[in-house]
Formats: sequence, C-alpha cells, structure tokens
Amino acid sequence: METKYRTHTCGELRISDVNKDVILCGWVQKTRNMGGVIFVDLRDRYGITQLVSENDPSVFARETVIQITGHVQERESKNKNLPTGDIEVVLSDVIKILNSSITPPFTIEDETDGGDELRMKYRYLDLRRNIVRKNLELRHRLAIETRNYLDKLHFLEVETPVLIKSTPEGARDFVVPSRMHKGEFYALPQSPQTFKQLLMVSGFDRYYQIVKCFRDEDLRADRQPEFTQIDCEMSFVEQEDILNTFEGLVKHLFKTVKGVDIPELSRMTHADAMKYYGNDKPDTRFEMKFVELKNSEPDSPLLWRGAGGEAFKLFAEAELVVGICAKGAAEYTRKQLDELTEFVKRPQIGATGLIYARHNADGTIKSSVDKFYNEEELKKWSVAFNSQPGDLILILAGTADKARKALSELRLEMGTRLGLRDKNKFSCLWVIDFPLLEWNDGDPNVLASLAGRWHAKHHPFTSPKPEDIDLLNSSPGEVCANAYDMVINGVEIGGGSIRIHDKKLQAKMFEILGFTKEEAQNQFGFLMNAFEYGAPPHGGLAFGFDRLCSLFGGSDGIRDFIAFPKNNAGRDVMIDSPSAISDEQLNELHILVKKENHA
Repeated sequence: METKYRTHTCGELRISDVNKDVILCGWVQKTRNMGGVIFVDLRDRYGITQLVSENDPSVFARETVIQITGHVQERESKNKNLPTGDIEVVLSDVIKILNSSITPPFTIEDETDGGDELRMKYRYLDLRRNIVRKNLELRHRLAIETRNYLDKLHFLEVETPVLIKSTPEGARDFVVPSRMHKGEFYALPQSPQTFKQLLMVSGFDRYYQIVKCFRDEDLRADRQPEFTQIDCEMSFVEQEDILNTFEGLVKHLFKTVKGVDIPELSRMTHADAMKYYGNDKPDTRFEMKFVELKNSEPDSPLLWRGAGGEAFKLFAEAELVVGICAKGAAEYTRKQLDELTEFVKRPQIGATGLIYARHNADGTIKSSVDKFYNEEELKKWSVAFNSQPGDLILILAGTADKARKALSELRLEMGTRLGLRDKNKFSCLWVIDFPLLEWNDGDPNVLASLAGRWHAKHHPFTSPKPEDIDLLNSSPGEVCANAYDMVINGVEIGGGSIRIHDKKLQAKMFEILGFTKEEAQNQFGFLMNAFEYGAPPHGGLAFGFDRLCSLFGGSDGIRDFIAFPKNNAGRDVMIDSPSAISDEQLNELHILVKKENHA
C-alpha cells in the first residue's frame, strides 16, 4: 500500500522482507528502553511493527504520529502473537514527527484501563484499539457479504427518505420541526416500511437497503435511538419464499464470515414458544423446556395438590404452576437456591417465590414444600419433569403471563450458570404464526393515546392468515398473522410478514386498530391510494444489523459494533448531544419556549 508517506503498513512486513529499506507511518503504542537501545511498537489500522532505535526516547511519546525510515531485519526474539513478529525495523536517523500527542486519558491497548463512559467520551481514541477496530471490520464484512448475496438474487438497493411523515403507530417518533412550514414537523423513520411497499407497487419486485432507522424508546444493551436494518421486500411471493430466501442469506453470512455451516432452520409456532419457553424468542441452544403442573385447561394435571388431595394454597390459587428441570443441579447449596429465589423476586422479574425439588443421587426426592407433599406425590413431579438422579426441579406459580415471563428469565439464568449458552454455538430458528393483534394495556414505549385498544403485534400492514380473515369481525384476538421472526441464540435477529395488498382489508385493519376513516386517510392515504393502481402480493423482513454484528462478534451489547454510539441514557457524550439550541434557532423553527419565572 505504497503512498508518498509510506511504502508499507505496520501489519504488512514478513520474514521475506528482510534487508528491505522501508518507510512506515503510525502511532507510537509503547516503548521499552533497554539501556540505550529503544524498542518501539508502531501501530496503524493494519497491525504493529517493532522498531529498534538509539534515538532520544522523548521522540517516542505515546500516541505521537511519526514517519520513520529503516532497514528490515530478522528478530532474535520472535513474537508468535504478532503477524509481524518475525521481523523488526532498525531505524535510520530520519524520524519525522507528523503530530505530537498529549498523554491519552486511558491506555490504548486491548486490555485498557478506561471505563465505559471515559471511552465513550474519547471514542475516537477507543477506536484505535485493536479489539474495537476488529468489531467494525466485522461489521464491514457482514455488509459486503449481504450485498453480494442479495445482488446475485437480483435485489436492487434503493434509498428511501429520512425526513418523512409522523405515523404514531408503534414506538415514538423522533420529530424534526420545519422552518419553512410553520407548526409542521417531519419524523425520522422507524423503518422504511411504507416506502418499500410503494416500491413493490412501482414494480421493483426485489428491494433491499442497509438503512438507518430511529425510535424514541427506552434503551438497553441491544437498543440504540438510531440503529441499522437490512431492510428487504419481495413481490409475487408467499411466506415460504421469504423464509427460504433469507434463511439462505443467514447461512451465507455464517459460512463466508465465520466459516460455520448452519443446518436448515427449525420452525416453531408462537404458541409453542410461549408454552415451552415463556417468550417469543427462545434460546434453543439448550432444552430445559417448561412443564406445566397446573394450567387453565379442563384436563390440567392434578399434581399441584398436596398429599391426600389437600390443596397447597400457593398452587391452588395460581392460574399456572410451571417449572423446569435443571440437569445435574441437584447439588446446589442452600445459598445458591436462595440466590435463585432472590433472582426471581427482583422487581423486573416479579415472582413472589420459588419452589424447588432435588432428585438426589439415591433416587429420593426432597422439596422445599415437603410438609405438603410426601415421597409418592413428589415422584409424580419427577415423572412429569422426566427428572433423573442429580437433577433439580424449579417451579413458579402465579398468573399465566407473569409465571411464564419469570420462568423464562430463570431458565436463561440457569442456562448461563450451567454453561449451556456457549457463544460459539449457534441455534437458529423461525418463529411463525404470531397473533395478528395484541391488546395494549399501556406499554411505556407506545403513545398513551394508543392504550386500551388493539395494537398490531408487528405493524398495521401485516396480513392475517387467509383462513382467519373472517375472525376479524368476531374474534380479532384469535387471528393469526402471516408473520415470522428469525431467532438466533435467544435474540430476535429479524422479522417480517406478508403484507396486506388489498385496500379494503387494509381499511378493515385500521378500523380494528381504532383509526377513524379520516385518521387512516390522513396518515396512510398515500399507501391506500397506491393500492388502487395494482398492488402485487408482497412481503419482506428486516434484520437488525447491529444485533447481527454483535452476535457474530460474541457480544451481548451492540455499542462496540457501532462507530459512534449513544450511551444508556441516549446521549453522545463525545459531542455532548442532545443539546440546547439558541432562541434564534427556536424562533426560526416557530417553537415557543416557555421561560421559567424565578421571581
């Protein structure tokens, strides 16, 4: 990579380059003064080269940018951990300081002493670290391979607008005031959904875009105010066509980027995911399926009753009694079991307590409720859970939704504790047959005005299963959607649906969601009008690109796979954003700011 400044990069030289005269540029990572001879690690994006010099050590201050000329020689003490570890460069007298550096606020090495907030504030320094740079190189590779795969299938990459119309359905929009149109606002897109559907109406039968999206919602490790999707849409397809096409994409990415062959993806209905795993994105790297001891079905098993048929109050009053069998965990100490009890009682999980039963090595079963259950009754538990000597049965009771949610969290916690969630193992599946609608009792990420009404499980353009359309009038909560999510290792990586392409059905959907005809026309009239001009059957999906990158990188969070991320409060602490703007700007935007009266 020869330029005016350098003949080689710092990661390029090998034993075959011995005796060459070279010019290198880079940052001084560290120096070692060995009694008059100075060894310097010079770093650039491509790697590290060791320099040997007898110059003044002050020339080599940490993170100073230098240009050197020198002669390549074989190292006496080789470094097998570096690709350039067989050689070193003996410097001539020509050392040019291109830019000096003050002492950095943290060490710029893989094992840094900088905390999260400090590294976020100086993100441009954090990006010099090898481990962070590799994350962005992985992101680049995934983007390239995505484009390669989709291009071969005749997908067109089309850019859609970033300043769009606010359509308050789902998460909250980020809004942008218009200077030229007083009192009116643009919104930043939560997804390109309506535009990609319009592209299908326009005859672009295969579209994709690696696109920025924006949602003003509460943050967590796998969520940012702005994020990136691999957004795709296809015409003249059914659900099976979509699943096959994008299962192929994921297999291609695993093969080309990680060298991993992924088998055919299994499929699980939403109902089974909730019944056996307690959530719609199950981690299937390990089993530990739910077993119901009592449910609302008429033929629910009676294993919840105590000895002699007497009712155990906690179980008797519960809507659902459900548990898991943790293989090999019967030796858990009382302290460990108390920790699990405190875990499920945390406010964000919400269980009131935990029942357990040990299947001991001698075949006996002892539980935390022995005074209610004799050995014969507990053996019925063992049969239900198919437990073996050495296993631990963990049981929760309560309302169905809360018990399943809490047990889902407990199952994942046990999977982690037992080493069953190997980040180098990948279990991929499709979750299908979602409910079309869900009742919104007041999700904090959804506008308050949408509470107390039906809410689209995916979005309002998702098509119901054809056989369920008649239920829209009588039992909307029972309607099944033509929708699907791809789940990998318990993370929803992507999701989509076959869309509604009939204007009457779309109008019916808006009606169920509580839109008046005027509201539907005002917000989505452009799409419904387009359907009158020959809309093809179409569907698609979007992958969360940041989540995909973190999955491939073996991380639980997405921040290190984004060049300039926000922190957990949604702030960019490097540039101090969001920030106030001047009164003059506010006036130009026709925004009235109330001044507090401190008199």
